Amino acid sequence: MIPSPASTVVLVREADNDIETLLLLRNTKLTFEGGAWVFPGGKVDPGDYPPDADRDQPHGPDRLKQDYLAAINAVIRETREEAGLSILSSDLIHIAHWTTPMGLPRRYATWFFLCPLHAPVEIVVDDDEILDYQWLTPRMALALHEAGEIRLPVPTSHTLQSIAHYDSVAKLCEDMRCADIHVFPENSDYYHAIGDQLRSS
Repeated sequence: MIPSPASTVVLVREADNDIETLLLLRNTKLTFEGGAWVFPGGKVDPGDYPPDADRDQPHGPDRLKQDYLAAINAVIRETREEAGLSILSSDLIHIAHWTTPMGLPRRYATWFFLCPLHAPVEIVVDDDEILDYQWLTPRMALALHEAGEIRLPVPTSHTLQSIAHYDSVAKLCEDMRCADIHVFPENSDYYHAIGDQLRSS
Protein backbone atom coordinates (compact mmCIF):
# COMPACT_ATOMS: atom_id res chain seq x y z
CA MET A 1 0.00 0.00 0.00
CA ILE A 2 1.42 3.38 -1.04
CA PRO A 3 1.26 5.81 1.92
CA SER A 4 -0.87 8.93 1.54
CA PRO A 5 0.86 12.28 2.11
CA ALA A 6 0.05 13.95 5.43
CA SER A 7 1.42 16.62 7.72
CA THR A 8 1.36 17.48 11.42
CA VAL A 9 2.55 20.33 13.62
CA VAL A 10 4.11 20.50 17.07
CA LEU A 11 2.66 23.67 18.56
CA VAL A 12 4.81 24.93 21.44
CA ARG A 13 4.43 27.73 23.97
CA GLU A 14 6.33 29.01 26.99
CA ALA A 15 5.40 27.64 30.41
CA ASP A 16 6.93 28.26 33.86
CA ASN A 17 10.61 27.60 33.12
CA ASP A 18 9.50 24.99 30.60
CA ILE A 19 7.69 24.49 27.31
CA GLU A 20 4.27 23.01 26.63
CA THR A 21 2.89 21.42 23.50
CA LEU A 22 -0.69 20.90 22.34
CA LEU A 23 -1.99 17.33 22.18
CA LEU A 24 -5.39 16.39 20.74
CA LEU A 25 -7.49 13.30 21.55
CA ARG A 26 -8.58 11.39 18.45
CA ASN A 27 -12.03 9.84 18.42
CA THR A 28 -11.89 6.11 19.24
CA LYS A 29 -14.10 5.46 16.19
CA LEU A 30 -11.32 6.54 13.82
CA THR A 31 -9.53 3.72 12.00
CA PHE A 32 -6.08 5.28 12.26
CA GLU A 33 -4.83 5.87 15.81
CA GLY A 34 -8.33 6.16 17.30
CA GLY A 35 -8.11 7.04 21.00
CA ALA A 36 -4.53 8.33 20.73
CA TRP A 37 -3.25 11.76 21.75
CA VAL A 38 -1.59 13.42 18.77
CA PHE A 39 -0.36 16.71 17.38
CA PRO A 40 -2.77 18.60 15.07
CA GLY A 41 -2.60 17.41 11.48
CA GLY A 42 -3.99 15.11 8.87
CA LYS A 43 -4.04 13.97 5.28
CA VAL A 44 -2.98 16.27 2.44
CA ASP A 45 -6.01 17.00 0.23
CA PRO A 46 -5.89 17.79 -3.50
CA GLY A 47 -6.95 21.36 -2.70
CA ASP A 48 -3.82 21.84 -0.58
CA TYR A 49 -1.61 21.82 -3.67
CA PRO A 50 -0.65 25.15 -5.25
CA PRO A 51 -3.13 26.22 -7.99
CA ASP A 52 -0.50 25.77 -10.71
CA ALA A 53 0.64 22.34 -9.50
CA ASP A 54 0.99 19.62 -12.12
CA ARG A 55 0.09 16.53 -10.12
CA ASP A 56 0.42 14.33 -13.20
CA GLN A 57 4.17 14.86 -13.07
CA PRO A 58 5.28 12.04 -10.73
CA HIS A 59 8.91 13.03 -10.21
CA GLY A 60 11.35 15.91 -10.39
CA PRO A 61 12.17 18.97 -8.26
CA ASP A 62 9.00 20.84 -9.21
CA ARG A 63 6.77 18.00 -8.01
CA LEU A 64 8.78 17.66 -4.78
CA LYS A 65 8.40 21.37 -4.11
CA GLN A 66 4.66 21.09 -4.76
CA ASP A 67 4.40 18.21 -2.26
CA TYR A 68 6.24 20.26 0.37
CA LEU A 69 4.06 23.33 -0.15
CA ALA A 70 0.93 21.16 -0.07
CA ALA A 71 2.06 19.71 3.27
CA ILE A 72 2.39 23.22 4.67
CA ASN A 73 -1.06 24.21 3.39
CA ALA A 74 -2.54 21.00 4.79
CA VAL A 75 -1.17 21.49 8.29
CA ILE A 76 -2.42 25.08 8.39
CA ARG A 77 -5.88 23.88 7.31
CA GLU A 78 -5.94 20.92 9.70
CA THR A 79 -4.87 23.04 12.67
CA ARG A 80 -7.74 25.42 11.96
CA GLU A 81 -10.24 22.57 11.54
CA GLU A 82 -9.13 20.47 14.53
CA ALA A 83 -8.12 23.12 17.07
CA GLY A 84 -9.60 26.40 15.83
CA LEU A 85 -6.15 27.99 15.49
CA SER A 86 -4.72 30.03 12.63
CA ILE A 87 -0.99 29.58 12.12
CA LEU A 88 1.35 31.12 9.55
CA SER A 89 3.53 29.27 7.08
CA SER A 90 6.41 31.63 7.99
CA ASP A 91 6.36 30.24 11.56
CA LEU A 92 6.66 26.59 10.50
CA ILE A 93 9.98 24.78 10.92
CA HIS A 94 10.31 21.44 9.12
CA ILE A 95 11.77 18.95 11.63
CA ALA A 96 10.93 15.38 10.56
CA HIS A 97 9.28 12.99 8.11
CA TRP A 98 7.72 9.69 9.17
CA THR A 99 6.33 6.93 6.95
CA THR A 100 3.91 4.43 8.51
CA PRO A 101 5.36 0.89 8.43
CA MET A 102 3.85 -1.82 6.26
CA GLY A 103 1.05 -3.94 7.71
CA LEU A 104 -1.12 -1.23 9.28
CA PRO A 105 -4.67 -0.51 8.00
CA ARG A 106 -3.67 3.00 6.90
CA ARG A 107 -0.27 4.31 5.83
CA TYR A 108 0.89 7.91 5.71
CA ALA A 109 4.04 9.72 4.66
CA THR A 110 3.91 12.56 7.16
CA TRP A 111 5.77 15.87 7.25
CA PHE A 112 6.41 17.12 10.80
CA PHE A 113 6.63 20.85 11.53
CA LEU A 114 7.36 22.86 14.65
CA CYS A 115 5.44 26.09 15.29
CA PRO A 116 6.00 28.49 18.21
CA LEU A 117 3.03 30.37 19.71
CA HIS A 118 3.87 33.74 21.24
CA ALA A 119 0.43 34.86 22.42
CA PRO A 120 -2.42 33.20 24.36
CA VAL A 121 -4.77 31.21 22.15
CA GLU A 122 -8.19 29.60 22.51
CA ILE A 123 -8.48 25.97 21.47
CA VAL A 124 -11.77 24.84 19.92
CA VAL A 125 -11.90 21.14 18.99
CA ASP A 126 -14.31 19.91 16.32
CA ASP A 127 -15.98 17.26 18.56
CA ASP A 128 -15.90 14.91 15.60
CA GLU A 129 -12.41 13.66 14.82
CA ILE A 130 -11.02 15.45 17.88
CA LEU A 131 -12.78 15.15 21.25
CA ASP A 132 -10.45 16.89 23.73
CA TYR A 133 -7.12 18.66 24.12
CA GLN A 134 -4.33 19.17 26.66
CA TRP A 135 -1.35 21.49 26.98
CA LEU A 136 1.42 19.35 28.47
CA THR A 137 5.14 19.59 28.89
CA PRO A 138 6.85 16.93 26.80
CA ARG A 139 8.10 15.22 29.96
CA MET A 140 4.61 15.11 31.49
CA ALA A 141 3.10 13.71 28.29
CA LEU A 142 5.75 10.98 28.18
CA ALA A 143 5.22 10.17 31.87
CA LEU A 144 1.45 9.83 31.37
CA HIS A 145 2.07 7.60 28.35
CA GLU A 146 4.49 5.43 30.34
CA ALA A 147 1.92 5.12 33.14
CA GLY A 148 -0.76 4.03 30.66
CA GLU A 149 -2.94 7.08 31.31
CA ILE A 150 -2.72 8.33 27.72
CA ARG A 151 -1.59 6.67 24.50
CA LEU A 152 0.92 8.30 22.19
CA PRO A 153 1.75 6.99 18.71
CA VAL A 154 5.44 6.19 18.19
CA PRO A 155 6.20 9.27 16.05
CA THR A 156 4.52 11.49 18.66
CA SER A 157 6.42 10.01 21.61
CA HIS A 158 9.70 10.10 19.69
CA THR A 159 9.17 13.77 18.84
CA LEU A 160 8.34 14.60 22.45
CA GLN A 161 11.49 12.80 23.60
CA SER A 162 13.57 14.84 21.16
CA ILE A 163 12.37 18.15 22.64
CA ALA A 164 11.87 17.16 26.29
CA HIS A 165 15.15 18.69 27.49
CA TYR A 166 14.27 22.19 26.27
CA ASP A 167 12.90 24.82 28.65
CA SER A 168 12.82 27.70 26.13
CA VAL A 169 10.75 27.97 22.96
CA ALA A 170 13.29 30.36 21.44
CA LYS A 171 16.19 27.94 22.00
CA LEU A 172 14.15 25.00 20.72
CA CYS A 173 13.28 26.84 17.50
CA GLU A 174 16.84 28.06 17.04
CA ASP A 175 18.21 24.54 17.31
CA MET A 176 15.52 22.92 15.16
CA ARG A 177 16.17 25.37 12.32
CA CYS A 178 19.74 24.07 12.15
CA ALA A 179 19.18 20.39 12.99
CA ASP A 180 19.08 17.56 10.48
CA ILE A 181 15.62 16.41 9.44
CA HIS A 182 14.71 13.17 11.24
CA VAL A 183 13.58 10.69 8.57
CA PHE A 184 11.95 7.34 9.40
CA PRO A 185 12.71 4.91 8.02
CA GLU A 186 16.14 6.12 7.08
CA ASN A 187 16.49 6.52 3.30
CA SER A 188 12.71 6.40 2.94
CA ASP A 189 11.40 6.13 -0.61
CA TYR A 190 8.75 8.71 0.33
CA TYR A 191 11.00 11.53 1.51
CA HIS A 192 13.40 13.62 -0.51
CA ALA A 193 15.75 16.38 0.57
CA ILE A 194 13.69 19.10 -1.09
CA GLY A 195 12.39 19.93 2.41
CA ASP A 196 15.94 20.66 3.58
CA GLN A 197 16.57 22.82 0.55
CA LEU A 198 13.38 24.82 0.90
CA ARG A 199 13.86 25.25 4.66
CA SER A 200 17.28 26.82 4.14
CA SER A 201 16.28 28.96 1.16
